[in-house]
Amino acid sequence: MVSISCKMIVKQELEKLGLHCSLVELGRVETTGIISAAQMSEIRAVLFQSGLELMDNKKSILVEKIKNVIIEMSLYSDTQLKINFSNYLSEKLNLDYTYLANIFSEDQGITIEHFIIDHKIQRVKELIAYNELNLTEISWKLNYSSVAHLSTQFKKVTGITPSSFKHLEHTSRTALENV
Repeated sequence: MVSISCKMIVKQELEKLGLHCSLVELGRVETTGIISAAQMSEIRAVLFQSGLELMDNKKSILVEKIKNVIIEMSLYSDTQLKINFSNYLSEKLNLDYTYLANIFSEDQGITIEHFIIDHKIQRVKELIAYNELNLTEISWKLNYSSVAHLSTQFKKVTGITPSSFKHLEHTSRTALENV
């Protein structure tokens, strides 16, 4: 679950099944009472119909938590990190970064760093398309050391410069939550 609409869908579907949600957040749901095996099957089916997946193994849940920390950092944080991201992630999840990195890479087939870069570039594209911030403001907002660093990384990932991207038609964009 990486968007507000996903959280709303999950809450609505669980309530339709007669379950009361005490908490619905990115990648996590708490309900009151015990859920039976039959209810779990129903939950899995209704979520699947909505394009969502129920994760119930520890590795998938941990990978989702890692993604959620990355998404929260890039979408909802306008402040610069005072520590490097590996330390931040370790502190946030209370686990060793090497362990987190190995689990993530094994499950996703890419490194955490590559996922962050891909995610940040999608966010840069989104911010360029909104046309509300200039590249300096975007680079600051997404914790780049400079506009040159953002531009270099953007070109490496997309094959074009941010300026060239700005002049393209933005009719077929990938939603950030689908990255």
